[in-house]
Amino acid sequence: MRSTTFIAALSTGALALGVAACGSSNNSSTTAASGTGGSSAPTVSATLNGAGSTFAAPIYQQVGSELKSSGLTVNYQGVGSGDGVAQLQAGTADFAGSDPALAPEDKSKMKVAPVQVPIALGAITLSYNLSGQKSGIKLDGVTAADIYLGKIKKWNDPAIAKLNSGLSLPSTNITVVHRSDSSGTTKGFTQFLANYSPAWKSGPGVDKDIKWPTGTGAKGNDGVAAAVKQTDGAIGYVEQAYALQNGFTFADVKNKSGAFVAPTLDSTSAAAEGLTVPADLGISTIDAPNAKAYPIVSQTFLDFPTDPCKAGGSKDVANGLVAFAKYLLGPSGQGTVKKLSYAPLPANLITKGTAALGKVTCNGAAVTGS
Repeated sequence: MRSTTFIAALSTGALALGVAACGSSNNSSTTAASGTGGSSAPTVSATLNGAGSTFAAPIYQQVGSELKSSGLTVNYQGVGSGDGVAQLQAGTADFAGSDPALAPEDKSKMKVAPVQVPIALGAITLSYNLSGQKSGIKLDGVTAADIYLGKIKKWNDPAIAKLNSGLSLPSTNITVVHRSDSSGTTKGFTQFLANYSPAWKSGPGVDKDIKWPTGTGAKGNDGVAAAVKQTDGAIGYVEQAYALQNGFTFADVKNKSGAFVAPTLDSTSAAAEGLTVPADLGISTIDAPNAKAYPIVSQTFLDFPTDPCKAGGSKDVANGLVAFAKYLLGPSGQGTVKKLSYAPLPANLITKGTAALGKVTCNGAAVTGS
């Protein structure tokens, strides 16, 4: 049975998440941007409403803090990738933040064909709260899946001990924490588990929202981080920026080449090297082939209609969306990405993303973002 328990006490004031100090709370942010690559003076005056990924929320928050005096205001609700895409489909949001690439069924429900632009990469850590233990406990896909299947219940289980020869592990009970909301982080994490565990692939499966075999649910990356932080023996999949801001310890995870890799900016960036980029830019960096790559890396996308005016928006909204996306892809936006412990995009993805923005129109007329 899927656990729907949400630890309210943990989500309301218990987590003093450092990224919130960069702008606002995880549920909303006010962002302003304009110009190409953040280098031009603002020339667009518009208000954009967006929703989606909590994984990417700190990026939007910090950009909002840096550019709040600009003429373009962006209100962003961190509600999870699934809900963000649903709001874009319903026309109640101008853009969605989504970690997984849009699936064909996602696109088919939209009034106007979407553009999806990757803006950053981030490691999904297996963070744990285990007294006396530092970062670096080794885990692989099979063992992680068995923990989340409820088969491995203690930290000194032989399967974990075998991967950590010479390390004295306690007999502490493992408390599994997972997302309770529809989440792109969940889809990326469950894809990794399914790649190594037939039991996971044929059981809970891969999606933004699944029926969890065990554990406690919490909303958003911040909710999972809060639960892990306050529970001895807990383990949860948490985006790296949240893990670092909370001083978490996290696992070295075995990658496709057989190496145990820590989630660093370098190993996260390595996941995007050598990928085949599809025409719609819908990349996936989970279990990347690069031998130096951390294996659980998610990309995050900014999604909006290729013709926002035909979707019900104004010309100002169309220009604002392009200006905002150009800023995020530019030096200032990518600098913010790195400052927040996400990995910036490789040059080829920035080039392809910028080219995709050139296809955005307003009732068929070109949109420049200025």
